[in-house]
Amino acid sequence: MNFDPLGGFGIPPIPQIFSQQWAQVLSMLQSQVPAAAASAPAPVALSFDPQKLQQLQQTYQEEAARLWSGVGQSAAPLKDKRFSADSWRSNPATALTAAVYLLQSQTLLGLADAVQGDEKTRRRIRFAVEQWTAALSPSNCLAFNPQAQQKLIDSKGASLAKGIGNLLDDMRQGHMSMTDESLFEVGVNLATTEGAVVFENALFQLIEYKPLTAKVWERPLLMVPPCINKFYILDMQAESSLIRHAIAQGQRTFVVSWRNPDASLAQSTWDEYIQDAVITAIDTVRQITQAEQINTLGFCVGGTMLMTALAVLAARGDSSVASATLLTTLLDFSDTGILDVFIDESMVRLREMQMGQGGLLKGTELSSTFSFLRPNELVWNYVVANYLQGETPPPFDLLYWNNDSTNLPGPFYAWYLRNLYLENRLVQPGGLKVCGASLDLGQVDLPVYVYGSREDHIVPIQAAYASTQKLGDVRFVMGASGHIAGVINPPAKKRRSHWIREDGALPASHDAWVAGASEHAGSWWDDWSQWLAQHGGKQVAAPKRYGRGSAFQAIEAAPGRYVLQKAA
Repeated sequence: MNFDPLGGFGIPPIPQIFSQQWAQVLSMLQSQVPAAAASAPAPVALSFDPQKLQQLQQTYQEEAARLWSGVGQSAAPLKDKRFSADSWRSNPATALTAAVYLLQSQTLLGLADAVQGDEKTRRRIRFAVEQWTAALSPSNCLAFNPQAQQKLIDSKGASLAKGIGNLLDDMRQGHMSMTDESLFEVGVNLATTEGAVVFENALFQLIEYKPLTAKVWERPLLMVPPCINKFYILDMQAESSLIRHAIAQGQRTFVVSWRNPDASLAQSTWDEYIQDAVITAIDTVRQITQAEQINTLGFCVGGTMLMTALAVLAARGDSSVASATLLTTLLDFSDTGILDVFIDESMVRLREMQMGQGGLLKGTELSSTFSFLRPNELVWNYVVANYLQGETPPPFDLLYWNNDSTNLPGPFYAWYLRNLYLENRLVQPGGLKVCGASLDLGQVDLPVYVYGSREDHIVPIQAAYASTQKLGDVRFVMGASGHIAGVINPPAKKRRSHWIREDGALPASHDAWVAGASEHAGSWWDDWSQWLAQHGGKQVAAPKRYGRGSAFQAIEAAPGRYVLQKAA
């Protein structure tokens, strides 16, 4: 079947740029299809589902004919916020340009979905198509963007001059500005909860926070944030700080602040991060507080590291931890969502060759990867606003944090990719040996609060829920929104919802869990606080000073030096 989605069916030819796009995308799609074996690198020929292809052809023909006959030219662009401004629909030429682009994009994505092959191949092809269609939007080009053109005229060229200045500034700083970074400073208007660093080593600083209540729970709380980001995502503005919220609930709170790795940490391994950071933090908190047991929380990769550490402790017969909270955390890596498109044997082997024995994964590379998971919202939106229209992005603390990137030690990263993302060995009893211990999550005998975000594109909700099938005493809660906004959702704002099963049942599938869950307005934080209080022990007088004795004295005020280090 001959199917040209860019100008067939006897209608007038569509702009040449889209024909070029189609040829480029097909070439790229071929390269995305994995070879049958490493010894046979030639890509596999693409084939399409005939029925899907026929339906796609019919739909394309009908929509294209409708556009070229003048029907719906002004309405179609309004379906996408990139073309929602009046200037796009007021001019028939720009309205048609936007409508044709949307039709082409829809068709190309339909072709990606019609590819015959395994699910991973289709995901890779769709991801590649999404990147190309996002990049080639007419809104990204001054020659096709009437909004940017009008601003250029109205400002007498000042918007373009400012846009070029913005571009040069971003090139100098090494990343694209998503917010006005001049308005934020860590320790001044971010990460301002009062506390002190009471311990540090080469990998992390341990921060103890000043109590806000006269009494605290006898079991302290240790938070382990992801080491691929700065810890202050848990302590942004005062009103959105999970750390401050925990302290206000009477939790004696400690937080790990990771060092931003430089060449001195280029040889650091997963085992070192587990033993010398997470387990060391647990031991240090116990020594400072003199508590027999502590409560713990891990966020994202921090949750994966925390559960690895708890499995090591379980294998050693150590019951230092009374409970764990996992926020948007992967334990079972069988469903890693969109990130799966990057992971296969050849990619992992390449990373092992590059940095498995030493080196650094640059933070800017990680940041760019996560941004391109949502290219329209986190890349091209800022290209248009910052460079074509010469605007200064509005202040947004989460986006400042998002650009405050961190490096990762190569051996740590390569181990993480192979053993967890590729081979999914953490959930296999005895599948991993870490710090000399054979791991079995089934031996981690403590209550666990598992939270997942419904629209999370980094830890899909099904993957977050999968942890409930690998652990024992679990309370699972689902929140609305995504990976960050779902977690950082203070109750005072009364935003979003969360879902709980009152019967506490944990069926095999997330869909089955949702079928029996009830929706509750607002944040999940209060539910978590009530659950955590049940595992806090008795209440005792709040400490009057940081640390303990001469062994653990205040080194410096929170947020400490480590969080201020920038990725080179």
